[in-house]
Amino acid sequence: MERREVLRLSAATGTAGALALGPVRFAAAAPASGGGAGDGGGGATLTRTVGGHLPPGTPDHVYVPVEVPPGVREIAVAYRYDRPDVPEGTVGNACDIGIFDARGTDPGGRGFRGWSGGARSTFFLRADDATPGYLPGPVRPGTWHLVLAPYTLAPQGLTYEITVTLRLGDPGRTPPPAYPPERARGRGRAWYRGDGHLHSVHSDGRRTPAEIAALARAARLDFINTSEHNTTSSHRAWEGLWGDDLLILTGEEITTRNGHLVALGTDPGAFLDWRRRARETAPGAYARAVHRAGGLAIPAHPHASCIGCSWKFGLDGADALEVWNGPYTAEDETALAGWDNALVAHARGDRPRWLPAVGHSDAHRDPDVIGLPQTVVLADDLSRHALQEGIRAGRVWIAESAGVDLSFGISGPRGEHAGIGERLTLPATAPATVRLTVSGTPGCTASFHTDQGRLHSAPIPTDGPVTLTWTTSPARAAYVRAEVRYPAANPGTPGRMAALTNPVFLEVGEGGVG
Repeated sequence: MERREVLRLSAATGTAGALALGPVRFAAAAPASGGGAGDGGGGATLTRTVGGHLPPGTPDHVYVPVEVPPGVREIAVAYRYDRPDVPEGTVGNACDIGIFDARGTDPGGRGFRGWSGGARSTFFLRADDATPGYLPGPVRPGTWHLVLAPYTLAPQGLTYEITVTLRLGDPGRTPPPAYPPERARGRGRAWYRGDGHLHSVHSDGRRTPAEIAALARAARLDFINTSEHNTTSSHRAWEGLWGDDLLILTGEEITTRNGHLVALGTDPGAFLDWRRRARETAPGAYARAVHRAGGLAIPAHPHASCIGCSWKFGLDGADALEVWNGPYTAEDETALAGWDNALVAHARGDRPRWLPAVGHSDAHRDPDVIGLPQTVVLADDLSRHALQEGIRAGRVWIAESAGVDLSFGISGPRGEHAGIGERLTLPATAPATVRLTVSGTPGCTASFHTDQGRLHSAPIPTDGPVTLTWTTSPARAAYVRAEVRYPAANPGTPGRMAALTNPVFLEVGEGGVG
């Protein structure tokens, strides 16, 4: 396929982000016996192999129509593409894949049947089963569409080959999905620990849902959120794994060419489209889609250095910001600084809402640690909506593990008190006593931060609970938040984070808590 053909087909589809190729038909294919990926048992097969070349400038999504005749029990797909040598500093080829059924590829995802990104080179689906990342369901006749997504293209372009196998036979039945309940037993109004950004074999992770559930319990988490890249297939994969001690929320990581967004606690099975770049997307569009699906919209690793990973859609409509992703790094330090600047903008009145900070592990495989870090939420109970309300309100702090515990708040001279995520109104020069009690971080240093920066710090000498206090006033600090860090590995650089809190806001007035 030449570049002029790419441009012509792009124009025909009405978008610069997609093109459609000629259909794969099976009218001339000879049936053959034998098995294939995900063999559902017996039956003749029809197989076709097609290929082509995608030059630089190819749109983000290339649709390959597949004409599926009646009587098909299963579709199996294998694909491969070349990876030519490229000069140092030049991107090579990387191509994702997914599939839509005969209901079409239109926005809204009626026809969505699965996505594996670049995590696997083969997949199958049929009524009663499918490869992780794909949705089991009937294989109805009509025009299906494979979608190739060239994530990066070498200067030479990308040459691909796709083999589609149709297995004929009884269509089978699709069992009803078993989705996790929205509530676990919990402890009433309490602080609940969770990890909202995890990956399993249903996208590019290597752990099964059972392994993740076991590791979450070992990390003493109260909740997790399923956040596979661009697929909901894992929503139905947790039967028997939830319990009174572990709430499993269903969500997704919307993975675009201009950043990733964690959808936390969406309606089970809700499709969230990822096929738009920032330059063609209205501010807040992705967040509104997540809200319609009942979830929280949380930009993930907003300053990550991997290609397409940093968030470029803005923060309109976001409910929180992932400032700590996995083991604490310089990328998290950058995210933390940007988030703190946004707190100042809110205190100045430029932003009506402030964004709470959260932390997630983004764990994929060993040795990634589930619960490093974890978001600790004050919620009325251990339920989807109570946790969402607690996160949205900013009643959140972040810890590297369940071995770290803390409490943080500010008190006024007449006994007024506000905790994490709350507001305390006092006369401008009234003393505001900041108090942090922390345990599980011996050898670390705790510090208090305001809109002016770090204004007080003190060592934590022991493992047991240590209480640190400091006094300020609304005239001196628009907000106060706390950090707990390990000693710096290199002089002049900040130490690794052990815990951090969301702020308590100080406002000038007569007095009170909001």
